[in-house]
This record gives sequence, C-alpha cells and structure tokens, in this order.
Amino acid sequence: MENEIEKLQEILQQDPSNFQARRELSILLADNGFNEEALSNLQYLEKYFPEDSQIQYNLGILYEKIKDFEKAKESYKKAVEISPQEDYYYNLGEVLIELKEWDEAIKAFNTVLKTDSNDSNCYFNLGICYFNKDEMNLATDNFQKAVSLNPKDIYAHFYLGNIYQNNGLTNFAAESYKKVLSISPDYSWAYFNLASIAYKNENIEEAKEYLKKTVEYNPHDIEAYKLLTKICIKQNEIEEILSILENWVNNEDNGDMYYLLAMVFKYLGDTENYAEALSEALQCSYSLTYPKDSVQKEYNAVSEKFEREEEEDEEDEGDEDEEVYEEEDGSDDGDETEEYIEPEEDEENAE
Repeated sequence: MENEIEKLQEILQQDPSNFQARRELSILLADNGFNEEALSNLQYLEKYFPEDSQIQYNLGILYEKIKDFEKAKESYKKAVEISPQEDYYYNLGEVLIELKEWDEAIKAFNTVLKTDSNDSNCYFNLGICYFNKDEMNLATDNFQKAVSLNPKDIYAHFYLGNIYQNNGLTNFAAESYKKVLSISPDYSWAYFNLASIAYKNENIEEAKEYLKKTVEYNPHDIEAYKLLTKICIKQNEIEEILSILENWVNNEDNGDMYYLLAMVFKYLGDTENYAEALSEALQCSYSLTYPKDSVQKEYNAVSEKFEREEEEDEEDEGDEDEEVYEEEDGSDDGDETEEYIEPEEDEENAE
C-alpha cells in the first residue's frame, strides 16, 4: 500500500494536473488514516470539479473523520443535490444526528427507505432521532422494525430495553437486555440495567451478581460500584466491598471511589479512616461527582470528631497512668493484678 502511495505521489510531482492520480491518491491516503493529506488533495480536485458528486461525498467522509460535522453536512448536501444517491443521503443523515438536527435527519433516512425499505440501519437511526425528540412510540416502532430486519442489532435491542424500563415494563426490558447479552456477552451496560431492575424488584442477590458482571467488563463503571457498595453495606458484607474499593484506589485515584470507601468506614465506625478517605476524595475533586460542598462539610465534621476522640483517648491514658502509679505507690493489700484491671473497666464504661 505504501508503494502505491509513493508511486502516485511521484506521478503528481511530475504532473500535478493528473487528476485521476490525485483522486486515487486521496482515496488511498484516507483509507490509511492520512486524513489531512487526503483532504488537501480532494480540496484541490474540488476547485476543478465542483460538480463532481463523488468528490463531494469523499470530502464529507473526511470531514466526518476529523469531526468537522458542519463541513461534512455541506459536502453531503452538495453531493445529494448533484446526484441524489442512497449512500449520500444516508451519510448526510448520520452527520445530522451528530449535529442533533433530528427532523432533517429523519427526512434523509426516509429518503433512503423510499428506495430500500429493508435498510435496518435506517430504521435504527430513525429510532435514535425519535428517541431524542422524546417521541417514544415512534422510537419503539423503528427500533422494533430494526431488530425484525436485523435480530443481532444489539443497540436497537438495548434502546428498546431502555424505553421499556422507563415505562415500567421491566419484564420486557429484561428480555431486551438479555437478548443484547446473548449476542454480546460483554456488554456491561446491559448487566447494569438488569442489576437496576433486580434491585428495584428486591432481588438483591441477583442484582449483586449482575453488578459484578458489570464491573468485570467495565471496571470504570462508577454507578455500578455505587449500587454494589449500597447493597454490601445493607447486607453487612463489608470485607468484600472493602477489598474491592481498596484494590481500586490502590491502582487509580478517583474521587467517587474514595467517597464510597469513606461510606464503608463510616458504617464500621472507623473515624480515622473515614476522615482520611473523605480527604482523598476532596483531593480528587476532578473525578468527584458527589456535591463537593457537602463532602467538605462532612469531612470537617468527621475531622472534628476524630480530634475529640484523640483528645479523649489521651486523657484516658493519662488518668490510667496516674491511677496505676497511685495504686502501686500507696496500696497496702499488695493485690496489684486486680487493682490494675479496674481502670480498663472504667475506660470501657466511659466509651
């Protein structure tokens, strides 16, 4: 492939007006990821052939690759004006989705369906448009049409599950998510949504298993860790969640994960580690989605409590040393063991 590119480049050095060589070179460059160079060659060709629909189409593809969706839209629109082909309309529709121009995207995909009524991708994209317009009945119709034409369309199944779940049709939602997993067993979001359904239905163990699958396939799904922590604290399975969270923060800092760790220490009554975990959470504020002001107030309160506990411990230790000294110095009965135990009992009662 590199040899072919070099040969074409040599031809153009000798004859810059060899438009066929430049067209072939631009396509090869685009196929190999040299987007800017390919774009430069196509823009050169566009000056000489502004009414060439294929050049406009290829320009649209390159603008898409470099995320310049407005220019991609302009190029695709020129392409369909010159030659209204299905591929041109389809690509135009996808760019309009990127630009959130839902109504115009719907028109583009419906134009494709006029000549190819079995294009499952068009139905899926129509579903996306209607979903974002909050027209859920039309979204459902199009996603269902998409999976009827392409039963392995995991994204259409997933969106259907989402719609069913939001409408309280949890059995239908679970069925859709399970179809997703039968096609793509590592699709973590399907596991998470199944966990959410199970948790809502109070099937706690089932929810827990789905959450473990979620983080297995997506170790950075913070929402899954949040729900898993909530479940483990509720079931008093502290060692398990403590191990999971500590292992996570030992490998990577994250404000939310430190906050979850703080909640576990709070449950355990471990004030020192509770305060330390909150402090770490605040230091990782860039990845902390919990309200920072609330976390700061919580940290201040816990720190004050920890300081008081330390002061009380120091006072207790001082009282204990003084009492033992007096007993050893002034006791007449000689029963040192019995008298030495008493301050420990007093300290326990004080706590």
